Amino acid sequence: MKTVWKAVTAVTFGMVANAVADNPISSYHYLADPSCASDGDTFYILTDVDDYNNQTNWNYDIVGLYAFTSEDMKNWTDHGMIFRSKREFGNYPNNTWASGIAVKNGKVYIVYPDGASGVGMITAPAIDGPYTDPVKETHGVNRIAGGGSLIGGCDGIAHCFDPGILIDDDGKGYVIFGGGESSSRPYGNNFDIISFTESNGKITFDKNSLKKVSLPNSFEAPYLHKKGSTYYLSFNNRSQVIDYGMSNNIWGPYTFVGTVIPGIGSVPDAHGEGGNNHQGFAPFKDKWYAVYHDRRLVTSDNHPAATTQAGVRSENPNYENHRSVSIDELTWSGDKMNKLTFTREGPKQIKNFDPYKTYKATTSSKQMNIRSRTDWTKGQPVKHVLLPLTSRSESWIRVTGVDFGNGAQNLRIKAANVGDGNKIEIHTGSASGTLAGTCELAKTANNMTFVDNDCEMKGLTGVVDQVFFVFKGSQDSTMGILEWEFQGTKREPEPQSAFGGKAWAIPGKIEMENFDEPGYGAGNDSYADKDADDHGAETNGGKSYREGTGVDIYKKATGYVVGYNQTGEWLEYTVEVAEAGDYTMYAAVASANATSSFQLSIDGESITGEVSVPQASAGEENYDDYNKVKENVTLTAGKHILRFTVTGDWMDIDYINFVKGKDAADTDPIGTLAIGDVRFQNGASKSYRVYGLSGKLLGTVDLTGMDASSALKAAGYTRGVYMLKQVRGGKKLMVNTAR
Repeated sequence: MKTVWKAVTAVTFGMVANAVADNPISSYHYLADPSCASDGDTFYILTDVDDYNNQTNWNYDIVGLYAFTSEDMKNWTDHGMIFRSKREFGNYPNNTWASGIAVKNGKVYIVYPDGASGVGMITAPAIDGPYTDPVKETHGVNRIAGGGSLIGGCDGIAHCFDPGILIDDDGKGYVIFGGGESSSRPYGNNFDIISFTESNGKITFDKNSLKKVSLPNSFEAPYLHKKGSTYYLSFNNRSQVIDYGMSNNIWGPYTFVGTVIPGIGSVPDAHGEGGNNHQGFAPFKDKWYAVYHDRRLVTSDNHPAATTQAGVRSENPNYENHRSVSIDELTWSGDKMNKLTFTREGPKQIKNFDPYKTYKATTSSKQMNIRSRTDWTKGQPVKHVLLPLTSRSESWIRVTGVDFGNGAQNLRIKAANVGDGNKIEIHTGSASGTLAGTCELAKTANNMTFVDNDCEMKGLTGVVDQVFFVFKGSQDSTMGILEWEFQGTKREPEPQSAFGGKAWAIPGKIEMENFDEPGYGAGNDSYADKDADDHGAETNGGKSYREGTGVDIYKKATGYVVGYNQTGEWLEYTVEVAEAGDYTMYAAVASANATSSFQLSIDGESITGEVSVPQASAGEENYDDYNKVKENVTLTAGKHILRFTVTGDWMDIDYINFVKGKDAADTDPIGTLAIGDVRFQNGASKSYRVYGLSGKLLGTVDLTGMDASSALKAAGYTRGVYMLKQVRGGKKLMVNTAR
């Protein structure tokens, strides 16, 4: 008997594409209230889910956030419902309509409304999550503004919602919010800005920075962006058009300019349906873009169905409640934004699509008769699964401007399949164009088990304007596609391997910088790092100890340590356990934070809880004060994969030592030659000789009343790594003044 799949954490819908227009960016679910950001390599769009609304005008039921990314402005990856009301945190937030996004140094910052009564923030190492609440972590409350918040209320603003976010060139951040009208804050004077800073992953809001900003006829949707040295504040006015003002100061005053996005009733194919709007502006690759929502999807002849949270389905949803998100290029006249021109085609593709990477299956420039499912597990990035509606006459996704170079001979598709005869055909030119190859999907145990399917390809060379993945089957949603990648020649997956070719022996010591060599193919990685930069390379003559990984490995006189560790990063090690039984795990760790922690697992099963890392007592910036943490674990004999996962930001780790027996003594204690052997309490008088990494004596330093890094800086030592040796005594430690 065939199994029909149902959504796990996100509602799913299907539709027929609206002709060949590329706007809106998604044609299989409703989206609203977009904002956008760019990190120079990727363009991000954040939207509301607009599927669940009740069938009453303006009765919105928006319980989650979707995200889309692109590197070429034509093909978009739908990341699914990356955040959902009360899913991550249990009892908050409520509706999350009209949120704002910023991306800085690979990290994602989102500000969201809690209905219309408060504003909060979430952050994640990547757009797929997992998301945490930095306001709760730093300030002990889950709102920046609103009842029970950091500022204690909403400063008299009627609607505490529609937050926007800007992170300035100097790294300082700003959140703007507000809307509606009250007796003390009328239209035109209903927005506030508050600033925040980030240090070692800790976000701190300055509640004393709160400042009112005003522009004529402001109604809702405040949004901040910057071009050159000029700040722009845009908003939805009471006539439902996007106006803006500009200033040379983030705090204003802002000089009103005029309209930048006209009423959306003039959007092509929207049949004159207007209503409210929300906006985002961001630069990317020397161009600027504007995102907005419209009614062109819901008014099309072949539109998605909609449903309420209670499951009441509507094949003809109310026009006012269901919107779609579009994007167009924004042009300028000097420092002023020109009024946006709505198009069917959307932005031009700015570079060819590289097919030789692994992509989420929900990557496309257009879709027909598909739906999707977001799978969420606490503490992990979401997975977004493409579910074809193969009972329809056509079911496909299209990828545009694909550069196959010398040619693709293989397509690898990761899919789950519980139906008979399901397959995927690759066509060029159109959904019925030249056939390049067919993938017969292997059966899987269930709809959550994904396996690789390899398919021979022919005729895919050079730049192909349009590539279609055409889904064939007799029953809807009996196959789910997770990922795909083209290959020049077929390459079999390769498992990760032990560093140096030899597994780490347990009992014994594991040097953390020598994690496994990564393999090839899904599931064969040996590490996860949030950004591609090795922040420790400067301590190793500018050369990374593990080239190409981006893992932050710092060189010290006693060896290498893994530093700059952030929540969600992990490293894996092939280990050989001599015999089953109880062991005592010791880890040499350092942190300037009180919330740093890690967890260990074997073959995917946790062997420890969250292990807290003690905060250095010698100063806020001291990562050279090492401690040992201890945990009893039970291991089985044989070869295994040990994973070290960071569960609390900003810690360094040197090594892990496993000793046979429960509560066994450490066979490798931190001694006089270990990194950070000594803690220096304020008021203690300590004199140390200072050596460079080459061993040359550079001078002496007195650590009286301060931590070692601060003392070296105060004594005039430049940024770098130094060995300190006690003048009277055998104590030694390493200090990195760049940390």
